[in-house]
Amino acid sequence: MTHTGGFQDDDFWTEFHDFLFSEQRYSQAEELLDTSPLLSFPAGARVLDLCCGPGVFTVPLARRGCEVTGVDRSGAMLDRARKLAAEAGVGPRYVQADVLEYADPGAFDAVLNMFTSFGYFEDPADNARVLRQMRTSLVPGGTMLLDVAGKELLARKVVPPKVVQRGDDLLVQTDTVLDDWARLRSDWVLVRGERVTRASLVWFVYSAVELRRMALEAGFVDVEVFGGFDGRPYDQDAERLILRAARPR
Repeated sequence: MTHTGGFQDDDFWTEFHDFLFSEQRYSQAEELLDTSPLLSFPAGARVLDLCCGPGVFTVPLARRGCEVTGVDRSGAMLDRARKLAAEAGVGPRYVQADVLEYADPGAFDAVLNMFTSFGYFEDPADNARVLRQMRTSLVPGGTMLLDVAGKELLARKVVPPKVVQRGDDLLVQTDTVLDDWARLRSDWVLVRGERVTRASLVWFVYSAVELRRMALEAGFVDVEVFGGFDGRPYDQDAERLILRAARPR
């Protein structure tokens, strides 16, 4: 039996990679970059993919002519991202760094943080600091796009344990609401033959109002909230909580 830690542990990303980054996830990224008005960047745009993982967005952005930098703290994920880039014949820049510390002042036209990769620091002040670091990395007038599962959406989706099977592997996921809906804990059990791997993730969940306030406090302007990558309103039909904001000119 193997026990893994959380998102800061390379073993976690290696063990659960196939469930976190399925082929469908890669196909979805390609489709979104082709169709989403929120992800339309001109060739040559300097884009920071923060918490890039195995290059799900980094590589297709580079193929579309963007000058992309992918940042992640996991060396294992960056190794996969570099392999994917080499297979695609593109050369995005990859940096192994903690998002709490990473900033490249004024270096990017856009900063992306995709697929609920925000809110995992135990101290709320650290999550707020990540937003400030994102602002610092943007040029004046540059755009930040933050994609999370909003609290309003999670409230209608937290269900009894979910079971996902991929081939012979079985994943059981159990979600628990913590601290009056301030945080969520997700406990995962992965069964591969006789091997059982367990992991837990705890993260802060945000409503649209809370996330908008945090962005404003971090120094962003022109803050907008969308309910999907197609730019739909954040209402009862929303699929995601997508926040777009700008660094002041």
